[in-house]
Amino acid sequence: AKCARVPGFRPGKVPATVARQRFKEQILQDVARELVPKAVDEALHERGVEPVDSPDVNDFAIDEGKPLTFMATFETVPEFEVGDLATILVQQPASELAPDAVSAALQQLRERAARFEPVDARPAADGDTLVADIERKDATGESDTHEQVSLVIGGPGNPPGFDANLVGMAAGETKTFAIHFPDDYPVPQLAGTDVTYTVQARELRQRVLPELDDEFAKDVGDFESLDALRTRVEADLRQESAANAQRAVRNSLLSQLAQRIPFELPVSLVEREMDRRVEEFARRLMEQGVDPRKAGMDWDEFRESQRQAARDAVGSAIALDQLARRDQVNVEPDAVTSEMARMAEALQRTPEAVQAQLAKDGGLPRLVMGMRREKTVEHALGLITLSRA
Repeated sequence: AKCARVPGFRPGKVPATVARQRFKEQILQDVARELVPKAVDEALHERGVEPVDSPDVNDFAIDEGKPLTFMATFETVPEFEVGDLATILVQQPASELAPDAVSAALQQLRERAARFEPVDARPAADGDTLVADIERKDATGESDTHEQVSLVIGGPGNPPGFDANLVGMAAGETKTFAIHFPDDYPVPQLAGTDVTYTVQARELRQRVLPELDDEFAKDVGDFESLDALRTRVEADLRQESAANAQRAVRNSLLSQLAQRIPFELPVSLVEREMDRRVEEFARRLMEQGVDPRKAGMDWDEFRESQRQAARDAVGSAIALDQLARRDQVNVEPDAVTSEMARMAEALQRTPEAVQAQLAKDGGLPRLVMGMRREKTVEHALGLITLSRA
């Protein structure tokens, strides 16, 4: 009644009886949309059943003053035995640092802090940055021009043979040359074609690394000396190495759990996981400023390449759920509340708002399921047999 627009009534002033009469079907559908997911979740919870996919609702009947009835059909995973986890042997990788690991990390910090200085006394050399205007013309005569482009001579994205034509150029010089792209060039539009480039060099810059000393340490962060920076870098590397070793143990555990499933994995779950991985990769491209539609990728091929990884992910999830049921691994309500508070802080929202959004989107069961699986992983890690690499 507050939102309806009905001739003869002002917005927000439509009587409830009129709204009920004119929008009866829509009202009933809204009621059903609110009630059905809750009814399904309650019914599944009461019976201790976990569906493979969203239930298919049919035989739907709703009318005012009468009970809402429907039939929910869904596929479930059959019961199976996960087995004795002590028979799972996982080799824990060594987490010692390589002798030159700290020096290599410090060198990377130097590389990131490099500055570019103009060069006037010599021509361009490998590793220099050439600021230039570039005209590109293909075999059909179609051309495009880009101004003030910064080119790193020897950069990995340069066309084949391009760098050899830039070496020796000086500021103010113009050079025209042709490049033939091989038939197996990764960009299909360029493979097997000839492109003519006209490069007008405007400025030459060389990359200069800072000295590795106490001043450098102070510039990098809140470090009093190079020794203090070195100590911090070593501690971070050791923490990262330990995390990588733990991640390897976890992945091996999940892989071996997935191999214990005695039946064919549900196709719908594998396909959905493949779709999720494609969407996640596309989202990462967008975060890097790349339009997924213009990335030059065969998305069908990429999706198919994710099939085995998707099967492993689905298999391990099913095995974890079965292990949780067998060993009665549950998530306490206080833990769910704490997790929603953590999510609220990260999203800069109130816990109540996050809880309301999860309830609206049906995300609360997924949140609890994810938390239970993580708790089950920790439970399983305490049961397997570890060996040192």
